[in-house]
Amino acid sequence: MGKRLRRSVLTKPGLTRRRSGRGFRYLDTDGAPVKDAETLERIKSLVIPPAWKDVWICPDPRGHIQVTGIDAAGRKQYRYHQDWRTARDEEKFDRVREIAGRLPRMRDRLCEDLTAGRGLTRERVLAAIVRLLDLGMFRIGGDGYASREEDPSYGLSTLRPEHVRQVKGELMLKFPGKSGVEHSRVVEDGEVAEVLSTLRRRRKGQDRLFAYWNPAGKCWQEIRADAVNDYLREISGAPMTAKDFRTWHGTVTAATELAEAGPQPTKTKRRKVVARAMREVADKLGNTPAVARASYVDPRLLEKYEDGEAPERGDEREVRKLLKDATS
Repeated sequence: MGKRLRRSVLTKPGLTRRRSGRGFRYLDTDGAPVKDAETLERIKSLVIPPAWKDVWICPDPRGHIQVTGIDAAGRKQYRYHQDWRTARDEEKFDRVREIAGRLPRMRDRLCEDLTAGRGLTRERVLAAIVRLLDLGMFRIGGDGYASREEDPSYGLSTLRPEHVRQVKGELMLKFPGKSGVEHSRVVEDGEVAEVLSTLRRRRKGQDRLFAYWNPAGKCWQEIRADAVNDYLREISGAPMTAKDFRTWHGTVTAATELAEAGPQPTKTKRRKVVARAMREVADKLGNTPAVARASYVDPRLLEKYEDGEAPERGDEREVRKLLKDATS
């Protein structure tokens, strides 16, 4: 990893930028123009979006956070040092692989909670959401995105009743997701479809689809992303979040594509197979191949393939073993 990283202190003065013609000029912590070529090259490499405001650039090239700013939607954004991202990604994929070993037991629990009764209990509705996360690689969603006046976007936890539709005898989820991507999925799981159909009918006219009936208070309790993550930790016994399903299934989808292509005789052909696999993962996740590769596919799987080792089947059990062997 090179020299040791140091924790950035965001409350201390940093480098700033000011508009200058069609571009920007950069000022040091004393307000003087930055002239050092190496520092300017580092700033250039950060690729700070022009639309960001209140940009703070770490004066230390080894700071773990290199830049912060406010994006066009008013959200604070962060750019981390590459070494920091690499270390955190390794930890993330190790954790997701460990969680994947718990999925069979978790799925049994989901089945129990979905079939324990016909009422819209907390456990039954949460189990339906998690089953959808597992089957459909959905985003969980956030209140900030759903409440925007212009171009709102939705994930599972923020869906509205009108996002559930009956089309030619099939139940569908149809809604605008992040970055304007339209999602349209048929719900094939019978137990989940029953929960969705009941919620669609009983929650008609409400802001949120997902809620459970609280008989003690005789009221609806809306379900937000935090409640889903709490339930995931409860049934997994691990520090799991909804996003882990996307990471795991992104990796398994890539493995399936690599297995179908099989071993390739040259590096060029292997790279083409990997690129095709990333397009497939991106299509299922609703993002770009670059984002799919950077955030949702375990790099050790791709390294093995590019070194000539292809998965045989690409199923969950084989992927867990491949990644375990890669870390041992």
